[in-house]
Amino acid sequence: QVQLVESGGGLVQAGGSLRLSCAASGRTVSSYAMGWARQAPGKEREFVAAISWSGSRIYYADSVKGRFTISRDNAKNTVYLQIDSLKPEDTAVYYCTADPSIMTIHVGGGPSSSWGQGTQVTVSS
Repeated sequence: QVQLVESGGGLVQAGGSLRLSCAASGRTVSSYAMGWARQAPGKEREFVAAISWSGSRIYYADSVKGRFTISRDNAKNTVYLQIDSLKPEDTAVYYCTADPSIMTIHVGGGPSSSWGQGTQVTVSS
């Protein structure tokens, strides 16, 4: 299992930016794919972005393409989510996830996935 701790959430005005961070610890973190999902009030958790262990493969949900950028620093065991041009509909709890398979993250996680506790992002209009 991988332990994940998110940070960087907060309240921001529409059009603003945030950078979320997720610090990972545990077994062979650098070999895991990592990603982000979010859950808005009253909605199911949805995939946001994923990055392979090497950073060579990246996937985004259509709703965030062009505004969100995922990256990772394996030396720091940390994955980042840069969020630009924030919209009120981006308001959600953002969860960090890790899995041996990037495709498992892409489809929303599975039994092998680890999850953080989440960080709240609130966008005011």
